[in-house]
Amino acid sequence: MLGISYKNVAFPILFKMLDKAGNSNTIERIALIQGFIDCLVAGREFIGEKWLNFLNRNDIRYFIRIRNNFKIFYPRKQRNITAQHLFHNMKIGELRHYSKIMKVHGEYCYMSGINSLVKGKIDFCIIVSYNKPEHTLEYYTKRWQIETLFRGLKSSGFNIEDTHLIHIERIEKLILLVMIAFVWCYRIGDFIDSEIKKIVIKNHSRRAISVFKYGLDYLAKYLLSSFNKYHLNLVNFLSCT
Repeated sequence: MLGISYKNVAFPILFKMLDKAGNSNTIERIALIQGFIDCLVAGREFIGEKWLNFLNRNDIRYFIRIRNNFKIFYPRKQRNITAQHLFHNMKIGELRHYSKIMKVHGEYCYMSGINSLVKGKIDFCIIVSYNKPEHTLEYYTKRWQIETLFRGLKSSGFNIEDTHLIHIERIEKLILLVMIAFVWCYRIGDFIDSEIKKIVIKNHSRRAISVFKYGLDYLAKYLLSSFNKYHLNLVNFLSCT
């Protein structure tokens, strides 16, 4: 699935159903991204020789996280090292862009890393990129927005994984409907938050509820009880204007 990043969430725009468990493979990802190419941000499961070769060959910007113990080739020293070796002497919270180009799966890439404390242990977030490594943190931090989308589609919203459908074509139609419903709920929540009543900001500087959930709760209350507290024309939020 590919999504557009907007106001702390990703909106789904392209997807393909896979008749299998687990992650997509390189051929499936290439077919999807050829339909919509801008900048790719991805997690540790989206790495591979043919995949990186495709991205580099097509001049597609990417920022992909790799495992800390991932083996990379150091051209100047002509040997393999672990990725975290380049960043082991950083301070907590420090961001570093390694100045020399490395090889990952035979492809030349830039390397950036930041470390943090997670449950008392040092954790490295190491990103490979095609170019402009100085933009790594700016772009990669947007990746959590796809997680916000999936929470809305799953446990914090529509519980799509509870479906008993098993045929790919029917699941595909279900996801299309849920994608429309997700945008509908978000637009309602965004309007109420910006024009009527702001979502409470907690002490940790995060919203007490997501914009999507704000709209979902309002819409659900209306559909179940016809209660429309702010007298909104909810159908208007389905329009493209």
